Amino acid sequence: MSNQTAAQVLQLYRQMMKAGSQFPIYSYRAYTLRRIKDAFRENKNVTDPKVINQLLSKAKHNLEIIKRQAALGHVYQHPKLIIETLPEAKRP
Repeated sequence: MSNQTAAQVLQLYRQMMKAGSQFPIYSYRAYTLRRIKDAFRENKNVTDPKVINQLLSKAKHNLEIIKRQAALGHVYQHPKLIIETLPEAKRP
């Protein structure tokens, strides 16, 4: 993987993590962040440029979906879960 491609992948990963952390509902947020991490880990050893470009394209599409869903989640108010009200030190 070239340095430019690696930089693109890292930037996309950061954008997806940031967008995923915008979900107002804890379970959606945790699931999204876990799936992003898992997907990037699954594909970390891919070296074929065509496959990398396909994966980047798919990830960009998924980033837009995550952004839309997170924005939609802010339209409706949801009560916080107990786990969200715990101090940071006591969270699992």
